[in-house]
Amino acid sequence: MVRTGIATVCLSGTLEDKLAAAAQAGFDGVEVFEPDLIGSPLSPSEIRILAAELGLSIDLYQPFRDFESVPNDQLERNLRRAEAKFDVVEALGAETMLVCSNVSDDAIDDDGLAAQQLHALADRAAERGVRIAYEALAWGRHVSQYDHAWRIVQAVDHPALGICLDSFHILSRGTSLAAIADIPADKLFFVQLADAPHLVMDVLQWSRHYRSFPGQGGFDLADFTARVLDAGYAGPLSLEVFNDVFRQADPRRMAIDAMRSLLTLQESLQAGRSRHLPPPASLHGYAFVELAVEPSSVGETQRLMHAMGFVQAAQHRSKPVALWQHRGVRMLLNAGAPGAPGIAAIAVESADADRSAERAQALLAPVLSRQRSPGEADLSAIAAPDGTSVFFCRTDTGSDTRGWLQDFDPLAPIGRSASTGLIRIDHVALAQPFDYFDEAALFYRSLLGLEPRESLELAAPDGLVRSRAVSAPNGSVRLVLTVPVLAHDAAQPAGLQHVAIACGDIFLVAQRMRERGVGPLSIPDNYYDDLAARLDLEPDLIEVMREHYVLYDRTPGGEFLHFYTPIVGDRLFFEVVERRGDYDGYGAANAPIRMTAQRAPAMAKEAAFAQQGARAKPAEREGDGG
Repeated sequence: MVRTGIATVCLSGTLEDKLAAAAQAGFDGVEVFEPDLIGSPLSPSEIRILAAELGLSIDLYQPFRDFESVPNDQLERNLRRAEAKFDVVEALGAETMLVCSNVSDDAIDDDGLAAQQLHALADRAAERGVRIAYEALAWGRHVSQYDHAWRIVQAVDHPALGICLDSFHILSRGTSLAAIADIPADKLFFVQLADAPHLVMDVLQWSRHYRSFPGQGGFDLADFTARVLDAGYAGPLSLEVFNDVFRQADPRRMAIDAMRSLLTLQESLQAGRSRHLPPPASLHGYAFVELAVEPSSVGETQRLMHAMGFVQAAQHRSKPVALWQHRGVRMLLNAGAPGAPGIAAIAVESADADRSAERAQALLAPVLSRQRSPGEADLSAIAAPDGTSVFFCRTDTGSDTRGWLQDFDPLAPIGRSASTGLIRIDHVALAQPFDYFDEAALFYRSLLGLEPRESLELAAPDGLVRSRAVSAPNGSVRLVLTVPVLAHDAAQPAGLQHVAIACGDIFLVAQRMRERGVGPLSIPDNYYDDLAARLDLEPDLIEVMREHYVLYDRTPGGEFLHFYTPIVGDRLFFEVVERRGDYDGYGAANAPIRMTAQRAPAMAKEAAFAQQGARAKPAEREGDGG
């Protein structure tokens, strides 16, 4: 079994907070980051005792900087610095200290000098029972690649000196991984793992602010880790992630996210190396989406559902939850949900709901306790990072097993409702709190087996919005996650959520909605004028799109037509989509148009509320005197 570790720099809080969070998440050990130690009121020996009480080993003390390749008259001073750090390492109970390649402008480009000075350091370390793990920083002054660092370690040839391989420093530079196989196992002293999105920027800033946990970025960490293990590395796989967002989030949440990333990474490696995880069950679409609605917006929501062709088909036997249905598309309207209005839950059709739940538990997802009356279906549910409930269902059980639909009493149909041609739920868009975005993507990727796409940044009227889609390989379950790029931009429309429903004829749906009194969200004529100028579309098609406020996107393999409904309850809206050919996107190019179009009604509503408040103030003041 491969041991797991995490650097304290990954987490927020005091050093004591970080150790407690790492232990709670199940890590075997930690790297103690020097600034965390310096800021702690506990002595190194007290930290050692605390870690042991929590079941954690202290695997590494880091970093020791700018030691090698200095003028010889500075060597003795650097050795004195090192001796002071060896005292700390001993008191912590660690065995290894990380030494980074020199980044100083005064460093001398001389591998022989570097080897000579590292040999002197290794001699001192060996006398204290300490090992030195030498790491090439990607921005090192003269040593910036791991194979260069390895050549220096080879030249030193000292049992107390080995190498530290950090995935970020290696993969960010695009260095070949072939040389890892040439490093003897007894010289692989430590391995640090970090993912990162692909960015074009200074590598130091990239490293210090934008690292992420495995599976949240674009690096091939499975290949890197497999090569390290094939070379015989037997130490911990330890996470070292510098990320501004992570370091202001709840450390317990982040530690669980970190462990989830390692478990998923280990699963992707060869058999026998990973902790046992039940494989993800295949998914076959959505069983339902549950919408939390405020009492004040129930009527508005029902009118919109009716216009889209839904009928209230059943009522839950013990909860204020109504089932609205259009063919196989099911929405639950919950007027008594405890959370904020919006999408309260999603339910996916799993080929093996029990296995899906077991996998979720193994990946540290919190299982939700649910109140249910005798005889009601026992659905497995977990909590996503943002609080959305995720259910695993089999609507068509094909056996005597009680299905969730039997918890609802059918209602007699009221009037006639002609079909609008809705087919299935295409995707669900969930707005995330500012510091949950990467965590949410990893959550759905690891638990449900949804594959992520690259993040996009979209221009909203109130700031930039980051968007990332995750989907099942067969496309049956798709999610779009959104978050404001800056924390202070977390205003509408960035926080809106919606359900997208696929249809066979989008113009028929738009027409029938209008006939029932609720038309699509209005789109400016300028959009269609621009569409005509950019694309070789038939003028008649553009005019019918203009008439019904349908937006358009295309790829070499297909086309995408879609429209949006007005917002109900201040946060929720629907999208109707028609996919043609092999189009597999989400019309992201049109998202800024949609967000701008939604802004005008929102501002009008705010103005109306303000006017109502102004009219109410005199009466309120009059009452104050009673």
